[in-house]
Amino acid sequence: MDEASILTHLSRSLVLFMIWVLPPLLAALVAGLGIGIVQAATQLQDQTLPLTVKLLVVAAVLVLFAPVLSAPLIEQAQRIFTEFPALTARY
Repeated sequence: MDEASILTHLSRSLVLFMIWVLPPLLAALVAGLGIGIVQAATQLQDQTLPLTVKLLVVAAVLVLFAPVLSAPLIEQAQRIFTEFPALTARY
């Protein structure tokens, strides 16, 4: 195996990471925007409220979407581990 296959595995892994991070990030964005609008409307200036809501929303999204998001991640890890001896044989 050469550097091109290593870069291919690396780019696939980075794309999978971005896909895995996107749902919690979007959920935190929407929750933060909603809480910000509510805080602006009610003039409530508590700083822990948005952080607590975002934390709970991100945890809920990760729990709900973990089976769906983890399947491609597990496949990529198995692919890398099976091809690891061939990838590192030259080094």
